[in-house]
Amino acid sequence: MSAEATNPAPSRRRGRPRIDLRRLGRAALLGPATRDRLPDAISHVAEAHRAHHSDADLAVLHRAYVLAESSHRGQFRKSGEPYITHPLAVTLILAELGAETTTLTASLLHDTVEDTDLTLDQVREQFGDEVCYLVDGVTKLEKVDYGAAAEPETFRKMLVATGNDVRVMSIKLADRLHNMRTLGVMRPEKQARIARVTRDVLIPLAERLGVQALKTELEDLVFAILHPAEYEQTRALIAENATAGDALAAIADDVRTALREARIPAEVLVRPRHFVSVHRVRLKRGELRGTDFGRLLVLVGEDADCYGVLGELHTCFTPVISEFKDFIAAPKFNLYQSLHTAVAAPDGSVAEVLIRTHQMHKVAEAGVVALGNPYAAGAEHGEDGEDGERADPTRPGWLSRLLEWQQATPDPDTFWTSLRADLAQDGEITVFRPDGGTLALPGGATCVDAAYAQYGEAAHACVGARVNGRLASLATVLGDGDTVQLLLAQDPPQDAVSGPSPDWLEHASTPAARIAITRWLAAHPEAVKPEPAAEQPSEHPAEHPPFAAAPTERGPAGPGPVPMPGAGARAVVAGLPDAPVRLARCCTPVPPDAVTGFAVRGGNVTVHRAECPAVRRMEALGRVPTAVSWGDTADCRVTLVAESFGRPRLLADLTDVIATAGAAIISATVEPPTEQRVRHTYTLQLPDAAQLPGLMRAMRDVAGVYDVSRA
Repeated sequence: MSAEATNPAPSRRRGRPRIDLRRLGRAALLGPATRDRLPDAISHVAEAHRAHHSDADLAVLHRAYVLAESSHRGQFRKSGEPYITHPLAVTLILAELGAETTTLTASLLHDTVEDTDLTLDQVREQFGDEVCYLVDGVTKLEKVDYGAAAEPETFRKMLVATGNDVRVMSIKLADRLHNMRTLGVMRPEKQARIARVTRDVLIPLAERLGVQALKTELEDLVFAILHPAEYEQTRALIAENATAGDALAAIADDVRTALREARIPAEVLVRPRHFVSVHRVRLKRGELRGTDFGRLLVLVGEDADCYGVLGELHTCFTPVISEFKDFIAAPKFNLYQSLHTAVAAPDGSVAEVLIRTHQMHKVAEAGVVALGNPYAAGAEHGEDGEDGERADPTRPGWLSRLLEWQQATPDPDTFWTSLRADLAQDGEITVFRPDGGTLALPGGATCVDAAYAQYGEAAHACVGARVNGRLASLATVLGDGDTVQLLLAQDPPQDAVSGPSPDWLEHASTPAARIAITRWLAAHPEAVKPEPAAEQPSEHPAEHPPFAAAPTERGPAGPGPVPMPGAGARAVVAGLPDAPVRLARCCTPVPPDAVTGFAVRGGNVTVHRAECPAVRRMEALGRVPTAVSWGDTADCRVTLVAESFGRPRLLADLTDVIATAGAAIISATVEPPTEQRVRHTYTLQLPDAAQLPGLMRAMRDVAGVYDVSRA
């Protein structure tokens, strides 16, 4: 067992010795019991169960044990022990965590349907639908039927069953823990294979379900198999520092004294770190001090007492402010609640301190197992929430997302790869929608992930996003508490040009987003193609809408020029009173630029800046320029190109400068980085063309920007 797992659970009655889980089940060898008492083999389970549920009915456990023992009779584990010792061990693990009677009943029977002649119908007939569902949920699929796909499809089946009843995964985790404890009889290559699956799938699931007592021991067992040299080094380090707890014990005494004087009733424990935790701390800090081999755990009765303890610690000791975290006000996604802090002792050593209530500690150790039966009549849990999310914590957001994307991956290999990638993501964040709704996403999620989480395949039409009110690229990584507004085209994409880009796969971290994008690209292979050559300026560009104005004074070349209606700066044409005027998109002229025009098809006049390369090309072709001038309207539309070195928040800083200048962003394009350099192109509507030079200077002043020019 791990060092942390040896600490007594706060809910256990005082004075009752902790049961050695490794020795469980050996009583099965002692023979049958008399009818008036429980079999000796299950008495340990009954004792542990009654410690958490004093009024539990043990008769059903008796019946389940008798059925399991008779069904497995004659079967032996590879270690040579009777097979019944395994379901007994699994059941005691769950009983120690506080699981309710139905879970324990199913755990006793969890291998009967898989390994004996007992059928699900027989289980249902004797124990009801609930127990039958749990047993079916953890029953493996046969390799005879599924071949190499048996393992991934078994996990898919378990996860789907867990979506309806989280107790399925509780039984599976306890089952894997006992199997890992007894893995030494297996061949080394099989040990490594099972350890890798445990590391990649089951340990992350234990973390997400908050079952830390199982997670920490599984980590140590996997560590010993997959990294034997580092494990031995860590084991030796702990053995060499066997008296390291004395340093923490001295600080614990000081903490008890301070809390007693403050009249805050509390229990102060020294909590040793498990092997993997010591290894991680050693990698982070190098040489370890005595206080690095454990942490102090302060248990109190009420939430308010947690903050009272915190205040006393920070008053009586020197706090390390950078180590403070409040997971009571903002619980982790896996139900975990606690205050974390650290204090410095007079000799300079630092002790980490965890502060929580007894109930918080029970949930921190046992996670969803500590919730009992959330599906029982009268249990306090909510209805289905918005977007189908279960309001009760047994159906967290990550599980709902997993169940959704797995439906889109019928291929077992794709599912297995996606599952491991999904579970490898640490933590969960909550982002807010403009309408006040929320999205639960894994840590590291981007705007692409948020789009597919909110809109599903309709996110193919996503054209941009605003994060915390600022224009942001779809590659922007979201943080906890961000507000994200996703911008979708009004018409759904009909072709590869208007659908998702292959680049989106580089920014998508959730399986749901990656699967949807991959399917779109597979259906539109033309989307994966080389980038087209740069577009040459045209004498017939698709310019902005026509401009117009009231008649002005007659010029020397003929009748008064007539500007055309529209938004933005107004150019007027000498000698063509009714000519529609367009500003060329290739150079986007604005006042007071020197301009010239060229008549094009339909009687339109396209206005270019005098130095525009297109002007020289058209004059070389013999085209005759038309005299144009600016009207008296100040507003204008212009395209600016910002050249910069890539860095975080660059886009946000540039758009903030643009907004401060009062300019409206008509469109924005950010090209993929090349050699750490990024090109931003903005088409802007300015209220006054005179503001353009100042805006360009302000954009050049943004850190990382080395040039801003007109397109």
